[in-house]
Amino acid sequence: MMTSEEIRQKFLKFFEKRGHTVIPSASLVPSEEIGAVTSSQTLFTTAGMQPLIPYLLGKPHPAGTRLVDAQKCVRTGDIDDVGDNRHLTFFEMLGNWSLGDYFKREAISWSFEFLTSKNEGLGLDPQRFYVTVFKGEQGIPRDNESIKIWQEIFAQHGLSNEVAADDEIVRNNVRIIPLGVNDNFWIAGATGPCGGDTEMFYDTRPGDGNIEGKFSDFVDSFRLIEVWNDVFMEFNKTVDGHYEKLSAKNVDTGMGLERTTAVVNGVSTVFETDCFVPILDGIRTHATIANEKSERIIADHMRAAVFMIADGITPSNTDRGYILRRILRRAIRHADSISMTRDLGTIAEIIQKKYGAAYPEIMGNDRGASIRKIIHEEEQKFRTTLKEGMKEYEKRKKDWVGVPNEPLPADSNKTLPISGRAVQKILGKTIFDLFQTYGFPIELTEELAKEEGAVIDREGFDQLVREHQNLSRTGADKKFKGGLGDTSEMSIKYHTATHLLNAALQQVLGPHVGQKGSNITPERLRFDFSNPEKLSDAQKKKVENLVNEWIAAALPVTVAEMPKAEAEKIAIHAFNEKYGDTVRVYSIGHTGNYISREFCGGPHVANTSQLGHFTILKEEAVSAGIRRIKAVLTA
Repeated sequence: MMTSEEIRQKFLKFFEKRGHTVIPSASLVPSEEIGAVTSSQTLFTTAGMQPLIPYLLGKPHPAGTRLVDAQKCVRTGDIDDVGDNRHLTFFEMLGNWSLGDYFKREAISWSFEFLTSKNEGLGLDPQRFYVTVFKGEQGIPRDNESIKIWQEIFAQHGLSNEVAADDEIVRNNVRIIPLGVNDNFWIAGATGPCGGDTEMFYDTRPGDGNIEGKFSDFVDSFRLIEVWNDVFMEFNKTVDGHYEKLSAKNVDTGMGLERTTAVVNGVSTVFETDCFVPILDGIRTHATIANEKSERIIADHMRAAVFMIADGITPSNTDRGYILRRILRRAIRHADSISMTRDLGTIAEIIQKKYGAAYPEIMGNDRGASIRKIIHEEEQKFRTTLKEGMKEYEKRKKDWVGVPNEPLPADSNKTLPISGRAVQKILGKTIFDLFQTYGFPIELTEELAKEEGAVIDREGFDQLVREHQNLSRTGADKKFKGGLGDTSEMSIKYHTATHLLNAALQQVLGPHVGQKGSNITPERLRFDFSNPEKLSDAQKKKVENLVNEWIAAALPVTVAEMPKAEAEKIAIHAFNEKYGDTVRVYSIGHTGNYISREFCGGPHVANTSQLGHFTILKEEAVSAGIRRIKAVLTA
């Protein structure tokens, strides 16, 4: 068996010997420069070439023109598919690069040499390789140069060097298959450096007989597994869709470490490699129920979470923080489903020990403990939501309705119902109630439904969210009560945050605190309050922490209209507002345990989980006895 560590080191040393400088992995958080160059900003580093885009476009790299690395990557489009034989969120991409230096001949020759060399490489059987090349489309010519190089290489090994026809049918052991732009033309996003590529596939089941037939059929059946991709970057795709010639021809290669480790060791899935075996063993040691899919989900998601947190991402309700929170909460639910007896920090520690030597940023006494602390806190916060929400989810099954012609989710584990039976659908009201009252994410409701062969009424849920927002806005007349300058989505979030801030100040400083004014824009909140002295750093931190705890607790935000006299007994008043006989009271929290109850015209979010992370920017004096806080919500 060849371990993933050995493969990673062999790869780096192979290309270092051939003049390449080993460069460290870039962060999972793409730099602003990447977004500026590509006219888009992805949430994560999704490919090995992404951090090098400026250099592929011509900027000189400080390490030279030949580079090699192992790059951390995260792709989130397939989160719901993780748990099968092949989908991952986090993975490592091995790559070597030529920035205007060598081109197709060296790149292809070295690729094949590393894959097949028994001394310096992986020692794979040359007779089990098939390759694809770009056949030419969209005004870009066929890659005859790559075809010729492959013909020479295969002839040297006594193999057929015939080229398949445009029908993409493999006949008479043809090994070179030209494919179109959808298969053999690579670009990281909508714009940026790009070019035709050649991909190398390995026959994992030669005992099944000759490969004869449609090439894609053998790929779809996982008999032929792609192990390497050489991209020849000759173009830059502009925002208007044109392909411009780059000033220098570049090579961008990529080989997924997990997949390659599986191929080299003759196992059918990446979960059977050392990339995952120690993690899965740790999960199974602390679980009382065996479930392969849940074990894989936990292992994959915890790997991704550890590396995300190491690169500065923290759980929140927007952008990267939302993805991190989602995968952590998905891991927590699956850990509960197999009755794990230890928290997920135990699994994080296994991952840190496994990958710490190659990626020291996830290790170290302080850093390693900090990562586990963030995971532990998120786990503790979500368990209350999960416990109560799951009880309500089970209770509300009686409200599901049968829909005769509704299709099942494509990846449901259930079979289609027999003729005449209806697929069960969870109505939008049920989903909204779970979300508002318990902070139950819609993705979790959808996943639970999918496991039971049911579907969700997403349109109904979205409509109820809109109705809640519109109802909340009704009280915000042209004067935008509560200090709002508008009723944009961010201003509404900030408005709810001011209620949490007010409650936190009263809890930290005392009941003498009263609101003396506020000003809310889509960029920040400003909140004036009564207090005789400046807040200490410890007090500000405590206020911040309380607000963020309440946000993470996913507390419902509800509104009720009631007689003013009744409302005065339960809710606080704005400092100088005149009220009618009937008022609106917004409450944050659960019945009998409200964090905040205030007279307010609205608008507000439905649940605190929508807010993001709360940070105090400044605390200052306004006048004698009046202080002012400026704060922001971030991802």
